Amino acid sequence: MSTVNTVLPLAGRVAVVTGASSGIGEATAELLAERGAKVAVLARRADRLDALAARIEKDGGTALAVAVDVTDAAALNAAAERIESELGTVDLLFNNAGVMLPSPVEELRTDLWQRQIDLNITGLMNAIGAFTPQLLRAAGEKGVADLVNTSSIAAEGVFANFAVYTGSKAYVSHMSRNLRAELGPRGVRVSAVQPGIVESELREHVTDDAANAWLTDTIAAIDVLESADIAAAVAYLAQQPARVNIPEITIMPTAQI
Repeated sequence: MSTVNTVLPLAGRVAVVTGASSGIGEATAELLAERGAKVAVLARRADRLDALAARIEKDGGTALAVAVDVTDAAALNAAAERIESELGTVDLLFNNAGVMLPSPVEELRTDLWQRQIDLNITGLMNAIGAFTPQLLRAAGEKGVADLVNTSSIAAEGVFANFAVYTGSKAYVSHMSRNLRAELGPRGVRVSAVQPGIVESELREHVTDDAANAWLTDTIAAIDVLESADIAAAVAYLAQQPARVNIPEITIMPTAQI
């Protein structure tokens, strides 16, 4: 009687997921762990991270919860050192922390503008700065590492009242293209994931009435994406042979125009 050994496709990988306390980040952390990666989950809400790490461990995976705000560069650098010490050199960073706060420009909601810039751009770069040295070392040792950034179809679309958000996501996509030219020759694959509408906590922070109405109507009218759909895409990117880098992957609900 023969026995079939199933090799987990991400066994031996060490992954970091930011924005892991809910939605896309939470689903991705669980899937990466299910497929064999050791996963460090990062976000501000320690209670949710602890619960996520406990679920992963209960299911046979390895997880480390690190409560940190990605807008705090010093805290992220300290987190990076701790993760390497406890889990090993990071070879997969899923940069997922972000916020969507649309508003008409004439309202001059500079607080919302700044929050999106701080989290979607500065926070993203803080994480890249903290973990790129490990990604490069991992690529040298293993032949490949992955930097995956969460962008949005908003990076290329036009949506009234979403100017700052769309601008921040355009930054993510174009920065990823340029960073790929810098890191790709050194073995670090860089990818941007650009989802359409996802049923997640992201829209719960929206305060603009018109944007909320549009999101609510759209979600009621079509079958929108689930966080698990994006998680599957991230795992797919990481599971490619070292010679294969998919720079951008756009994921749309079938009925979303």
